[in-house]
Amino acid sequence: MIQNYNSKKLYERLPIYVHFLNSIQESNISSTTISKSLNLGEVQVRKDLALVSGKGRPKIGYSTKNLFKAIKKYMGMNHASKAIIVGFGKLGKALYDYAGFSELGIDIVQAFDISNTTDFVKDIKELDSYCLENEILFGILTVPSTEAQATAEKLIRCGIVGIWNFTSVRLNVPSHVVIQNENLAASLSVLVKSTLDKKVGNDYEKSNETNDSYTSKKH
Repeated sequence: MIQNYNSKKLYERLPIYVHFLNSIQESNISSTTISKSLNLGEVQVRKDLALVSGKGRPKIGYSTKNLFKAIKKYMGMNHASKAIIVGFGKLGKALYDYAGFSELGIDIVQAFDISNTTDFVKDIKELDSYCLENEILFGILTVPSTEAQATAEKLIRCGIVGIWNFTSVRLNVPSHVVIQNENLAASLSVLVKSTLDKKVGNDYEKSNETNDSYTSKKH
């Protein structure tokens, strides 16, 4: 790993490259084309690709197929990572039905709920045996916040080492467990605030332009 390289940000960008490369027909692709297509900095893209696949060939770039394979290998996408969902409300069902995970080597194999059981949703009481028998390492948490910590502890006892947490609770877990928090309300709040800040900035600039124009006319 490159010294001082932000690995978390890198891991967030690489799936974006995978999706893009999987959607194009060109046999070769350059870092410049990727950066322009994805609206990312060219220097950043070039560093990312050099890290996972070496440097591209002059005037040719990368083999699209080989680059796609290299990124998937780097991210551990070559072999399906099995995950389960706990909490089968509207959000849990939406995630369960989402088809985009398979492109990134993620297979949501089962859902669990305390009451909303069907042919494809198991009772939470079966969680322990299912996870142990199927060697599940990843769990997606979409339960009510009041149940979040207790459910997370249950997942960990079942051998889960990575939790995608969609609750608003900051989970207390052992150091060997990785948590990815996904607070949808907070994310939307950030979007709203950022948009308002940008609007205020634009309005301020327009106001200054109007004042400057008025001052020039007076002189």
